[in-house]
Amino acid sequence: MLDLIIKNGTCFINGSLEKHDISIKDGKIHSIGEIASEAKEIFDAKDLIVLPGCIDTQVHFREPGSTDTEDLHSGSRAAIVGGITALFEMPNTNPPTANKIEFQKKLDLAKNRMYSNYAFYFGATANNANDLADLKNLEGCCGIKLFAGSSTGNLLVAEEKDIEVVFQNSSKVVAVHSEDEAILNINKKLIKKGDVHSHPIWRSEECAISSTRRIVKIAERYNKKAHILHVTTKQEIDFLSQHKGNITFEITPQHLTIYAPDCYNKLGTYAQMNPPIRDKSHYDRLWYAVRNDYNDTIGSDHAPHLKENKDKEYPNSPSGMPGVQTLLPVMLNHVNDGKLKLGQLVKLLCENPVKIFGIKNKGYIKKDYDADFTLVNLDKTIEIKNENIESKCGWSPFNGNKFKGTPVATIINGEIKMKDGKIIGDPTGKPLEFSN
Repeated sequence: MLDLIIKNGTCFINGSLEKHDISIKDGKIHSIGEIASEAKEIFDAKDLIVLPGCIDTQVHFREPGSTDTEDLHSGSRAAIVGGITALFEMPNTNPPTANKIEFQKKLDLAKNRMYSNYAFYFGATANNANDLADLKNLEGCCGIKLFAGSSTGNLLVAEEKDIEVVFQNSSKVVAVHSEDEAILNINKKLIKKGDVHSHPIWRSEECAISSTRRIVKIAERYNKKAHILHVTTKQEIDFLSQHKGNITFEITPQHLTIYAPDCYNKLGTYAQMNPPIRDKSHYDRLWYAVRNDYNDTIGSDHAPHLKENKDKEYPNSPSGMPGVQTLLPVMLNHVNDGKLKLGQLVKLLCENPVKIFGIKNKGYIKKDYDADFTLVNLDKTIEIKNENIESKCGWSPFNGNKFKGTPVATIINGEIKMKDGKIIGDPTGKPLEFSN
């Protein structure tokens, strides 16, 4: 007896959409095609597209430390309502996830509390090189996170010699928040109190490209993998497109959807994030990268803060916005607008994360692979509303916006965990497994 059959769906298999039924047994894909067997449960996916489970490779769930804003449980609820089946969570917590004791604590906190599958980044510091060299077989570790410029939390490796040590000793992909700390400090005089429009002037284009050039130079020197997070500038797009191979990079949905000065006029400090939302010339170049398959991933950089903190006067307002729940509706709307193809989105959210980070048995609809699926209705229009946001922060920068295309079911390890916006059952997410 099978556990589940997904019937009548249009499945994304081998780069194309094909009508197939999918059977599931013991959390794995059992067969693809016409299925005559009986199952405990049938899911009718008529008029739906069945995608491999989508993976968000950059979220901040604030646990331990700021659990009033988010925790692993609430963040994973937001993820599965948004069709995300697996995620990589960041180490800039309090205390930071920067040694093996804290890393084990994070795994313990996640157990039986997260709906989505999960992995955690190990935080790089100026003096934990020994740990960084020994992460290959660490359960649930997706990579190393390096803050080259200061952002939320106190993880920072600013000096070039220390960045070199991180790469020299890295035993996993190094994912980088790429801003130049020295330039950030020099530019502090450009911050205008009470004016969030000065955010991209303080955290300038030069601050981003200067850091990214340095990171690529060091990674290439040591022949190590670097993944540049939330790229925001046209200069970085042009530079990174010439340095593929061991160098990969991410763009966020918000940098592809809103731009300055409009976003600051409308949202104020709610549009404040690091690196910042920039003007339309950068937005256009980010879209040029997406169209030409230069970027490798789309990550939400889900970084929630409570409204009472976002409402503080700039620059006392914290940087970051929630996004794990809205990543797919936002990007599916762009698919419907013809800005990218569905196949490109599957590469960015399923196939490329698997290739870059070496995730086992995910990212594709294949026999014996894990039964993680994101079922989407490309014709359904939804309105994002703050009251429907599962994150503890309770708001979205896209509040009041309508998007065409939305996830309608999330299946994780062969179990239906979300259907039509409703969460089903208990949290049974597992740590992801890696082959490198």
